[in-house]
Amino acid sequence: MEIDIPEVKAEVEEAFAAYEAALVGNDVETLEALFQDDQRTIRFGGGENLYGMDAIRAFRRARSPVGLARNLAQTVITTYGRDFAVASTLFYRDNAPGKVGRQQQTWVRTPQGWRVVAAHVSMIDEPTA
Repeated sequence: MEIDIPEVKAEVEEAFAAYEAALVGNDVETLEALFQDDQRTIRFGGGENLYGMDAIRAFRRARSPVGLARNLAQTVITTYGRDFAVASTLFYRDNAPGKVGRQQQTWVRTPQGWRVVAAHVSMIDEPTA
């Protein structure tokens, strides 16, 4: 298996960037489109466990658009072959001082393009040196 084929990695980086722009802009339509529309798609969030795209849609549509801006750090995107990737990043929000967010997504190439099939988002206290 080839890891980080340049053109495949570029595709996933583009999809990840589109997701991030949609997230901070509360573009619910794009957010929904970037998750695989399947009952097996899972998103574990800061305060919710969402099983299936119907639950993810309901969460996205009810979520407040306030306070979504964030800064990313240490983003790592790794592709495995041509159809599978993992994206991991840390994020910081001005409205959550002293906290660091962690986000991890599993991306799969589908006939419709790259889609998230599993995601985890959580916040922890920012580690001190």
